[in-house]
Amino acid sequence: MTATSVDALFRPLPVESLQLTNRIVMAPMTRTSSPDGVPGPDVAAYYRRRAEGGVGLILTEGTVVDRPASANHPDIPHVHGEAALAGWKAVVDGVHAAGGRIAAQLWHVGAQSLPGTDWVPPTPVESPSGLEGPGVQRGVAMDERAIADTVAAFGRAAADAQRAGFDAVEVHGAHGYLVDQFFWAETNHRTDGYGGATLAERSRFAVEVLQAVRAAVGPGFPVILRVSQWKLQDYGARLARTPEELADWLVPLVQAGADVLHCSQRRLWEPEFPEVDGPDGLNLAGWAKRLTGARTISVGSVGLSGDFLGAFAGDGSQRVGLEGLVRRMEREEFDLVAVGRALLADPQWVTKVRTGDTAGLRDFDPAALSQLA
Repeated sequence: MTATSVDALFRPLPVESLQLTNRIVMAPMTRTSSPDGVPGPDVAAYYRRRAEGGVGLILTEGTVVDRPASANHPDIPHVHGEAALAGWKAVVDGVHAAGGRIAAQLWHVGAQSLPGTDWVPPTPVESPSGLEGPGVQRGVAMDERAIADTVAAFGRAAADAQRAGFDAVEVHGAHGYLVDQFFWAETNHRTDGYGGATLAERSRFAVEVLQAVRAAVGPGFPVILRVSQWKLQDYGARLARTPEELADWLVPLVQAGADVLHCSQRRLWEPEFPEVDGPDGLNLAGWAKRLTGARTISVGSVGLSGDFLGAFAGDGSQRVGLEGLVRRMEREEFDLVAVGRALLADPQWVTKVRTGDTAGLRDFDPAALSQLA
């Protein structure tokens, strides 16, 4: 692939008040490398290397909000508390010094445990109905006071991230974590105003979170929402089975304050509704953009042969061409593309793609998941 053929990935893009130099986003990836929730100099250096390598926008790993049991590992970073926020300011300053832009991902894991660890938080985990997955009881169901406090915690986290110098925030509403557990009928059996038979009804919690975040950061500050159909608890889960259901779900979330929808799918080249627009139809980000008018980020196995779930089973992935991605970017199906494992393997991935150094691109080794290189 020549440098000229990837021009679509390197067009500037305004996102509210934020000016991005290219369309490549570093995907959020949990690193469990912040003891007691505080990111240190090694974390700052890790993000700075990606900024130096030319990433347009870095999304941090999930940073948990100020709620008991919001994390499922002791070394997941916080986005609250003096020490953690000072650590994040050092991260932000390093990224900015390297010419990069960075957004904090705001997170609450809900009832979802972390595979491969037996650590449990000191207080009971919480979720809409006390369920980790379909029929799997874990922790307690949140009462309305807990819900209100969690909504407020997301707002405080957004304000703290803005004060720490972040350029944007992302609410993690995907992959079967807390916000997504409200969306999903299999984990939301509530009979009050936070439940319901329809996806729109079950979106009330997310709407309130986004409203709190928007109120905290004010107009013009970019707010991103990450969404997915699939869950870590069920790779085949689908919240919206038609474009109409997708619109009913996503439009109110954009109206509540989301400027950008980060649409996670395992393989970005797969059409979301092939029965509607065929085997080369729009992917999830494409449909989200068409239906809401919001900017969208696509993600899913960019530049690699296998999807990221295989990495947790120890599978490597070989580098592959970007022709399909470029074709979708050229037709403006979505606005930005997030890259995960390829950037773990090589902080200079963006520079190599831009300059046409395909021979220098690296395969992905799952050992990278345990390193902060």
